[in-house]
Amino acid sequence: MNQPELEIFLTIAPYWMFVMGLIWGSFYNVCIYRIPADQSVVFHSSRCPKCAAPILWYHNVPVIGFLLLKGKCYRCSQKISWQYPLIELITGFMYLWLYLKFGFTWQLLAGLIFCSLLLIISVIDLHHRIIPDELSLPGIVLGVLFAFLIGEPPWWDSLLGLFIGGVVFFSVAWGYEKFTGREGLGGGDIKLLAMIGAWLGGPSILLVIILSSLAGTVVGVGVMLFQKKGLKTAIPFGPFLAAAALAYFQWGDSLRDSMLFLTGSSPQ
Repeated sequence: MNQPELEIFLTIAPYWMFVMGLIWGSFYNVCIYRIPADQSVVFHSSRCPKCAAPILWYHNVPVIGFLLLKGKCYRCSQKISWQYPLIELITGFMYLWLYLKFGFTWQLLAGLIFCSLLLIISVIDLHHRIIPDELSLPGIVLGVLFAFLIGEPPWWDSLLGLFIGGVVFFSVAWGYEKFTGREGLGGGDIKLLAMIGAWLGGPSILLVIILSSLAGTVVGVGVMLFQKKGLKTAIPFGPFLAAAALAYFQWGDSLRDSMLFLTGSSPQ
């Protein structure tokens, strides 16, 4: 590729990444809908959940299809959730952000996979209060593989994060439930923590737990006050773990330095 062609390519690359994010966001919507229902995300064309009318190809164009349909099925007028264009837009901006952060590198591919898994898992957990093994377990394997491939974090740190997030917190959760009779962290949350540890390394786990717990407490108290259900209010913890992992992914060094400052230690 000569210099003029390279300049043109680099000029259009951010727009191309945004469009690719929109397209993949449409597929993520399929995953969010079908994985909890144990349906294939590869086979079977998209259909209206009410009348089973097949969705035409031009109605499947990300965001634009939703606008053309005015948020309704073309046959039965069933309302289409705003979640669909929202996930597509979020994914588009996520792809753009990661490209601007890493450029066309192995780190970009790793970031796309990791952040996409966190997004899909978060939305599924919000809807169904579950974190599917079909996402978290392959996510653990991929986290370790990319650590070997690109060395960020080092492979031993990835395995340490997997161990702390999975084995240690499983033991803590088991002990808590054994002695109190109440569930602490659910099995899905522990597997998600193991996945986060595999991608971000051992030092990330404590900060992810602290940040997600603080955010979950603030949001939980707000929801309890709004719904007036007291301690019976149940909110999924997965999205808070995912948000904290994204914060660490973006600002890990600054967060570690801030924690050391607050504890009276000096960062090296």
